[in-house]
Amino acid sequence: MSETPVPPAENADDKPMIDTRFYGRRKGKALKAGQKALMETLYPRLRLPLAGEAEVPTDLKALFPRPVQEVWLEIGFGGGEHLAHQADTHPDIGLIGAEPFVNGIGKLLKHIDEKGVENIRIYGEDIRPWLKELPDACLDKVFLLFPDPWPKTRHADRRFVNPWNLDVLARVMKDNTLFRVASDDMTYIRHTLSVVPVHPEFDWLVSGPEDWRVRWPDAIESRYEAKAHREGRTPKYLTFRRRPRA
Repeated sequence: MSETPVPPAENADDKPMIDTRFYGRRKGKALKAGQKALMETLYPRLRLPLAGEAEVPTDLKALFPRPVQEVWLEIGFGGGEHLAHQADTHPDIGLIGAEPFVNGIGKLLKHIDEKGVENIRIYGEDIRPWLKELPDACLDKVFLLFPDPWPKTRHADRRFVNPWNLDVLARVMKDNTLFRVASDDMTYIRHTLSVVPVHPEFDWLVSGPEDWRVRWPDAIESRYEAKAHREGRTPKYLTFRRRPRA
């Protein structure tokens, strides 16, 4: 990335309609026996009702068995490494992880079971319908780490970062809270920087190149990030802040 802010790419989100269909995978290889058992025993206790199945509590802290100070959301947690790390290092934070990919859920359940983690809840589907049901100003931090970049221009409307989803995030995030985005795909980075900073409710927190070159100090390297490094791609890390409401 250059020393100056990344120039905007084509903005494929300037459309009258948005594609709300889900295009990602929901299942890969067969689950290991242990993961399959946890899907049957542990997952039902951690699984959040899907959109339309139950009313969302007005205070998301009620979703957790013990008192928590804040509620953070990770959209698309992959294998769950980052989500598990945040839960382990912040036992007073309630973590909601959204991931439609069953194999990723299975990996996270293994960690939860082995470590006895109690501050994680899982939304096992496309998060977008559920976000619309959340109460206003209920989230204290949101992560979007290494999402599917959908690099082709004709697939740009499949990217999570778009004006419509940002409108929803702005509603459910508290004032001055952070939205972190990481990707090793420069098309996605440029796309994100063409959309988020121009949204009226978000600011890009940047003072120099290190702000996008260096991983956040409280984050760890996920398997997707490690794969990017092995294949010669350099991840970028973007931090946005939800502006205070008027």
